[in-house]
Amino acid sequence: MSLHIERRGRGPVQLVLIHGWAMHGGVLQPLVDALADRCTMHVVDLPGHGHSRDCGLPLEPRACVAAIAAATPPAIWLGWSLGGLVALTAALENPRHVRGLAMLCATPRFVRGADWPHGSDATLVHRLATDLETDYRDTLERFLALEAMGSADPRAELRHLRTLAFARGEPDLRILQEGIQLLETSDRRAALPDLAVPSAWIAGRRDRLVPSQAMAWSARQCGGHYREIPQAGHAPFFGHVDAVVQALLPLLDEPTLRPAAPNLADE
Repeated sequence: MSLHIERRGRGPVQLVLIHGWAMHGGVLQPLVDALADRCTMHVVDLPGHGHSRDCGLPLEPRACVAAIAAATPPAIWLGWSLGGLVALTAALENPRHVRGLAMLCATPRFVRGADWPHGSDATLVHRLATDLETDYRDTLERFLALEAMGSADPRAELRHLRTLAFARGEPDLRILQEGIQLLETSDRRAALPDLAVPSAWIAGRRDRLVPSQAMAWSARQCGGHYREIPQAGHAPFFGHVDAVVQALLPLLDEPTLRPAAPNLADE
């Protein structure tokens, strides 16, 4: 079974959308609707998630990048949360195919460390990994609650995330464990100065999983555009989709990313 990728929208800018841990491409529907006239979007279900639950690929960034790139044209890649690790890997290692990078509440290193104060508590992430073994549903519920924290209406957002999480079936437990391991171990900070494509880094000021300071720092390392959405949490496309679109405009309007104008001399 191949990776599930839906083509949506009708605009001239090609855009790949990659969701976060335990979710699927359908969670990004508000952004898909908002960009439908501007972009043609390729909405990915990562391995083990949604309609890609049985595709057989590992949730490993390079494997995901290869599968997505093989099925999509050159495009801007947008990654939300864990999906940002996939998009960032693609932009760093395949810049001829990835024409721009949008990191939405995503970071090159997720966990906090002695030299990285802008991460999540490593103990929390490790506990999620161990709790998956014994209480699958409760662990997902706690992670969704963390995603909803900081939003203007966290209870309503949690209800929405809870509904969406299983709208395409339950994600594969093995893949969820691989995803937590990625969050625990991935660190692409040192590669950021080598990023060769335009980038946008979009943070929610109230995000409890990916601090805005992490994204501001990352944008400075690669000369990217940074935008912070004041009232947003970890999922700013709920309730703040217009602000997300505005933050994407510098990237979507990048002259080098626009379709080539017709050569009238050839007509």
